[in-house]
Amino acid sequence: MRTGLYDKLVRAGATRRDVLKGAASMAAIAAASGAGLGAFTRPASAASELRSKILQIPGVGKGQPTDADFQKVGELCLEATKANVKEGEFAGVELTFMGLNNQNLHNVLFRGFLKPWEAYTGAKISWIDLAQADYNARLQQSIATGTVDFDIIEMGAPFEGDVCGKGLTSEMPDWVKKQIDFDDLVNYLKPPVGTWDGKQYRVTIDGDTHNFNYRTDVFADADLAKQWKDGGGAGEWGVPKTWQQVQAVTKFLKGKKFKGQDVYGYLDAPKPWGGFGFYFLGSRATAYAKHPDDKAWLFDADTMKPRINNPAWVRAIQDVIDALPSEPADQINADPNTTGFQQFLAGTGSMIPWWGDIGSNVKTNDSSVIGDVTGFSILPGSDDVYNSKTGAWEKLASGPNYSPNCAYLGWGVYVMARVDKDEKKKKAAWSAAAHLGGKDLSIWTAMYPSGFQPYRNSHFDIPEWVAAGYDEAFITSYLKSEGDSYNHPNAAIEPRIPGIFQYYSAAEDILANTFAGKMKAQEGADAIAAAWEKLTDQIGREKQIKLYKASLGLA
Repeated sequence: MRTGLYDKLVRAGATRRDVLKGAASMAAIAAASGAGLGAFTRPASAASELRSKILQIPGVGKGQPTDADFQKVGELCLEATKANVKEGEFAGVELTFMGLNNQNLHNVLFRGFLKPWEAYTGAKISWIDLAQADYNARLQQSIATGTVDFDIIEMGAPFEGDVCGKGLTSEMPDWVKKQIDFDDLVNYLKPPVGTWDGKQYRVTIDGDTHNFNYRTDVFADADLAKQWKDGGGAGEWGVPKTWQQVQAVTKFLKGKKFKGQDVYGYLDAPKPWGGFGFYFLGSRATAYAKHPDDKAWLFDADTMKPRINNPAWVRAIQDVIDALPSEPADQINADPNTTGFQQFLAGTGSMIPWWGDIGSNVKTNDSSVIGDVTGFSILPGSDDVYNSKTGAWEKLASGPNYSPNCAYLGWGVYVMARVDKDEKKKKAAWSAAAHLGGKDLSIWTAMYPSGFQPYRNSHFDIPEWVAAGYDEAFITSYLKSEGDSYNHPNAAIEPRIPGIFQYYSAAEDILANTFAGKMKAQEGADAIAAAWEKLTDQIGREKQIKLYKASLGLA
């Protein structure tokens, strides 16, 4: 919803809850009166006829997509499947698909996209739906007990060591590479990502990097600027560029009002989230911990000695401890879903890191009241960076150190090796995966709430987004933040090593106690380091060193 429309409704007596509850219908009324978000849509010049058609389902600013919309998109994108599969070819084949149902995204959309595929091919799919916090435990249990009970899995690259490394996945056939236009992927998602021992296993359906999302209206407000200056704030009031500035702004905004409501700065996500919450501490830490002359940042590459308890990571943990008193009440119980979808989209808080989902959701999610007042950049930098090799903090001659957190390397669809013994079932499983990873379908998932973000070179065509209903300044800012993160020379790259989510989960549990005040920052960090050392010894230190180096390009 446009903020202007939201403000008018509030001034007319509606509460924030009323506005959010009725957002869809209000948007429809606005559209009918000519004030809807889609009013500025203009014809595409670069987009194909098919892409133009699917991007109007339902249309940016015309309410959140429904299952009927997912099915329409899936049906319109079936031509690539038809080129490789005859109608009814998979009759009698039954497949099981395991993935997330997080925020009613992921599997929820896959069902709709694959329904017309099932109707055309004759195959049937049953579903295993998992909450984000349960995903790692369910997957690890299947691996440990040798009870893989699914044929297709939605999985991120960090798990490739656990799954592909143990021979549990089916190698991608060449016809799939052609169907999904494999070469269109952005460089950072190309092999070795998705491969193991030189074999390709993954159909990429997502990018994943943490960018920085902020409220443009808060940081352009004249009253706040005056209060900042009168209070002795350093420099001009504006969007923070460093974590030092983020901390200062967050503390300054405590107790302040903006447009008659409480205004907050940064939103931390301290509550454990199945290991995925560790990425949010990582996004505070990379600018401190990732030195431009050193590819490693989580462990020493030669020894696998954890760096989590070095001064850089301890500083990031202390930042969270120091900022929480200035954040909304009960922020200690907020997980990333809360910060992204219940707080930031609803107008609470002025800064968060998140995967690229926020960029599409602020414009197309019914809960969003910040569609016109959100800007983007790469993650903030730091005035100084810790050099783990010298044990000293350094100020770079080039200025603040920036290090985008390329967290998770995106979701992919993987076919399990258990289908390899049945050629018909194997082809069916790969065909379903290829349909979900199709080039045209992918631009729709990048633009609408799906759980996925731009990950192909073809996703960075600004006129195509503008034709779909995004305004040019907004989408330029968003895509630039994504591209600059993917391509940054000092990006912190996800380590694809076995057990990585065991490391993250162990850290998350200790961090929750640390953020709750039960341990000092250094004590918590030391406890995490000790737990990580035990894990490395259990998995095999020499093997981990080899794989960690390979994931950093040091092999």
